Amino acid sequence: MKIIIVGGGIGGLACGLFLARSGHEVHLLEQAKTISNVGAGIQCGANANWVLNELGLMQTLSAVAVAPTTIEFKDFETGQALHRMKLGDHYERKYGQPYWNLHRADLIEALAASALGQSNLRCQFSTRCEDIVEHDDRVEVTTNKGQLEADLLIGADGIHSVVRPHLVGDYQPQFTGNVAWRVMVPAERLNQDWMPTITANFVGPRKHAVLYYVRAKKMVNLVGVVEDPDWQDSQWQSQAPWQQLKADFDGWHETVTSVINAVENEPCYRWALFDHEPIDQWHRKRVALLGDAAHASLPFMAAGASLALEDACILSRALTHEADLEQALSMYQNTRKARTARVQLTSRRAGQIYHFENRLMRKAAFKAIGLVASHNESFLPSYNAATATLN
Repeated sequence: MKIIIVGGGIGGLACGLFLARSGHEVHLLEQAKTISNVGAGIQCGANANWVLNELGLMQTLSAVAVAPTTIEFKDFETGQALHRMKLGDHYERKYGQPYWNLHRADLIEALAASALGQSNLRCQFSTRCEDIVEHDDRVEVTTNKGQLEADLLIGADGIHSVVRPHLVGDYQPQFTGNVAWRVMVPAERLNQDWMPTITANFVGPRKHAVLYYVRAKKMVNLVGVVEDPDWQDSQWQSQAPWQQLKADFDGWHETVTSVINAVENEPCYRWALFDHEPIDQWHRKRVALLGDAAHASLPFMAAGASLALEDACILSRALTHEADLEQALSMYQNTRKARTARVQLTSRRAGQIYHFENRLMRKAAFKAIGLVASHNESFLPSYNAATATLN
């Protein structure tokens, strides 16, 4: 088939690769001037790495990935451990793939390099999707550079998707009242014993901070989520002064504040966090959604990139398995919808627990999480999109 993909992020590139390798002619449209290398760290569990293994990217990414030994939830002031999840060799033996922390740009670069090596995958930049018209035998896409036709259009264009309204109308994500700081700091600016090779999540009243190494431990990633219901910026992403970041986490544990103090002249960005209820319709006859365009979730389970990679693999498999396009898209949706909806709703609840005002309530909540952790912690990593049953 001729397939147009709108969006050159992680999900769009991965989907393009899978489809091109299956013999389809893929035309990927990206509104940026080039494949974007901006962003912060991302966490890739075994479920993501099974997909990256299918794409042949594990060896390339292993040179820059960091494999933490644990994920630890800590009190924002004292640093006391509230809950700990074992990773490292234990995790890899259990789930068949490692748990990695990556810089988003490194993953994008690896996907893009592989995509550009596919003769039947074309990337077109500075191109915006402006209108979509479906016909029985084709879909027409109007862009700022002219009209295109294809057998299938895939919207992989994120939470603010321009493709999604074609399926569900004017259904807009809602601002959650949370804003995420994201900064990168060279590890050489910090003491050698600053933090072991873990993923640390410091939780406190109405905010939390996640820290981990990326780029072979040469960089440190900080994501600080703060409740800010009065956010007035017209852009969902904006640069903000370092002094405001420092004030937001004043009095927090030195593991957090030492990174903030080391920011120096590095740019500080804030992202407004949006959320929406799981949607029922991911596709029509010749249009489908993928990744955040279909099921954007809050970052509190660190699952967004992983779910997009899973989607890409499952959609490609469904199109190979089922000759009828509409039935293939239904198979893709039926296989994915319950899992992604669970992540959306669980991520929302996790954020509420992280931000409890009362320290005793937070401790009690994480103690309860520890009692049921075995089942919940395996939900994400035990999934292999390359072998999962298609419904």
